[in-house]
Amino acid sequence: MKYLQELKRVFFVLILICTIPVHNIFAQAEQLGVYEKLDTYLPDSLIFTDDNFNKIDLKTAMDKPTVLAMVYYECPGICTPLLNGLAEVVGRSELELGKDYQVFTVSFNHLENSVLAAKKKKTYLKLAGKENNVNGWQFFTGDSIMIQKLLQSIGYYVKQEGKEFVHPATLVVLGKDGKINRYLHGTDFLPFDLKMAVVESAEGRSGPTINKVLQFCFSYDADGKKYVFNTTKISGSIIILAAISFFISLLISGNRKKKINNID
Repeated sequence: MKYLQELKRVFFVLILICTIPVHNIFAQAEQLGVYEKLDTYLPDSLIFTDDNFNKIDLKTAMDKPTVLAMVYYECPGICTPLLNGLAEVVGRSELELGKDYQVFTVSFNHLENSVLAAKKKKTYLKLAGKENNVNGWQFFTGDSIMIQKLLQSIGYYVKQEGKEFVHPATLVVLGKDGKINRYLHGTDFLPFDLKMAVVESAEGRSGPTINKVLQFCFSYDADGKKYVFNTTKISGSIIILAAISFFISLLISGNRKKKINNID
């Protein structure tokens, strides 16, 4: 019985290890990934150019719950699935875009301009079925100083490789006061998750991050520009669990034999 209890403890510890946001651990070494900054606020004077060539202070423009998507518009990889997923959930949500919440998409490539931003806006408003809601989803560009200021304030780190960037796929949901209330990781989002994030942000409450456990199973493939199932990491965890289970089973078996010998 004692060894069975030990086995349960070991298994519980392994479960906890699997739920740790491993991508953040690796990010600390590589300066790549997301360091969540829940309950912190965006700084003042975040000046970006919108898709109509107007200079906008992002924090001042957050007069309602805001979903922030950090991308770069000529991204050949994960940005497209992210924006596709965002457009899909915006189209499916019962929340009213532009009234209940708004979406800001910001490029972290300072070489991109408002012309490109306007093209992307047209594409994704159409995909979401919101062609007439031009104020509900805005696309921004900015200079390198403002971009870094914004990225650091939300704990979002990218790595440039030539003309491309390696970066996470994450949405940040903020309140109308610029407070960070929720991170939504991945490229597929449920209407319920969006609604909860928006409602909590409207009330000034922060919520737990969604899909942290799933992130343990996936890693970003810089060559293929996509997230892939991390076979090595998962296989390693299974092997470790199997080895520990086998070791404990030997201990239990040995203990039983001792008891039988003592009876004899």
